[in-house]
Formats: sequence, structure tokens, C-alpha cells
Amino acid sequence: MTVRNSPLITAAALDAASGTESLWSGAGRRRSTLRILDVRWKLGGPPGAEEFARGHIPGAVYVDLDTELAGHGVPTDGRHPLPDIEAFQASARRWGVNDGDSVVVYDDVSGTSAARLWWLLRHAGFEDVRVLDGGFAAWIAFGGGVDTTSATPIPGTVQLAYGSLPTLDADDAAAFPANGVLLDARAGERFRGEVEPVDPRAGHIPGAVSAPTADTIGPDGRMLSAERLAEHFAGLGVTSGSATGVYCGSGVTAAHAALAMEAAGLPVPALYPGSFSAWSNDPARPVAMGAA
Repeated sequence: MTVRNSPLITAAALDAASGTESLWSGAGRRRSTLRILDVRWKLGGPPGAEEFARGHIPGAVYVDLDTELAGHGVPTDGRHPLPDIEAFQASARRWGVNDGDSVVVYDDVSGTSAARLWWLLRHAGFEDVRVLDGGFAAWIAFGGGVDTTSATPIPGTVQLAYGSLPTLDADDAAAFPANGVLLDARAGERFRGEVEPVDPRAGHIPGAVSAPTADTIGPDGRMLSAERLAEHFAGLGVTSGSATGVYCGSGVTAAHAALAMEAAGLPVPALYPGSFSAWSNDPARPVAMGAA
């Protein structure tokens, strides 16, 4: 794998870790401790399962973000509330995950979808999980193999329980700017309230700071270096001693902001799972407009 304190892994390091072992059961095969999970998903885009069928990293298992990495509730819960821990554990076992395994997750949008699974596993107490830096495109650029077949992994026995990472509810998010830095990981124009393509109201949580997660990604689709990330977050008022929270539209992109902070050597921030989709659906919650 890669350096223990990094939440990222390069395509070359993943290829070296994969070796020649098979993840699948069958005659003459044995189980590997490496699990590769494909979280290709785009809001309003083609179903990730179709992309997975057209080609994926050998040995990968497809993970559906909408059905396996999110629950379903009322509008004030947000578009992607956290799945119940029992349902999430059942999904992880279906993917073949066991306690003690190493997990690599990837997507084709620079980690902005895969980070959701990275964060959920970490929040559920699973430590050895990393995001493929640059995603599927980086794997292809490296010259990694592509498989178009799929198989059912041996069911895993992983034990999961939420609580290993800090979270915020709406009241916490409202109070957070008074004593810390609350980052909004959405695009700047959504933060300012100039456009709002999804949620019922435009704007941002009062006191939040605009921190588009796209600003942490380089032109090659990979995460910026740890040094540049640290400079970026310092410019937003975030240091290793800061109390920091993060939200986005529905809690998915916010996980990428948390990933970027850990890649910068900073503590993982408290994440507001409901994010602005939950906040804006509650008429009692105020919204702010503009860049301040």
C-alpha cells in the first residue's frame, strides 16, 4: 500500500499491491486481503453500473452510491442521509469486506464520489481504506488492466459501528461559525446564491466560508500535493488547531473536502451529513447570500 498516514493511493501503488492474487473464490484460488470498490456515480449522469460493466479495475466490486451509501428519509434529512449502520454493514459484507482487509475505493470524478465511501468506512471504524488518486482515469493512464466481467465475492464478516469521525447536525452547523471554521464545499456560485440547480433555496449557512472542493484538485484530476493543500486550507483559516466543520449540497462532496484535509495532514473535520439540502428544506433555517 502507500504511506500509512495518507488517505490516497497511486495507481502504481495499487497495481503493486494487487499482485496476482484473486479476490474471488473457486478452484485453485484464494482470497486476498485487498478489496477494490468502484463508486462511479454522477448527479444526473449515466448509471455507474453501466460504466462498471463497460470496464473496471480487475477484481473491483461495484458500489451504488444512491442505494448503498445513502439512506432515504424526509426532505429535512437531506438528499443523501447516512445509511443505517445495519444496512451499511450488510452492504460492506456483500462487497466481501472483512476486518483486517485493506480497501481501495475509486470513481471517475477525481475522488468526489469515492470519498463518500472512504468517509463512511472511516466513520464506521474501518481504518485501512484509501482513495485511488485520480480515479479510473489515472488507472488507465498508468496502463492498468481493465476487466469487463464481474463475479460475486465471498461474503465478508466485517463489524462496523458509526462514531469514529465527528459529525454535525443542523443546530451544530448553525452554531459552528461562532467558534470555528465551517467550510462549504459547493461551487462558489451556489455558495453565493447566484444559482441553485437542486435545492429549494439558494445561498449558504450563515457564517460559512466558501471552499469549493474543485480547488483541491489539480488539472490532471489528482489531489494537489500535501503542501499545496495545507496552504489552501490555511488561506481559508484552517490550521491543525482549528475547529473545522464541512458541508456541501447533500453530504457527498463534503466527504472529499474531509479527504483533502487529511491528505494535507490536518485532522478530519466534523461533517454535516444533511448539508445544504437538509438545511434549505427547513424554512426555520436562515440562509445567507453573497460572498461574505
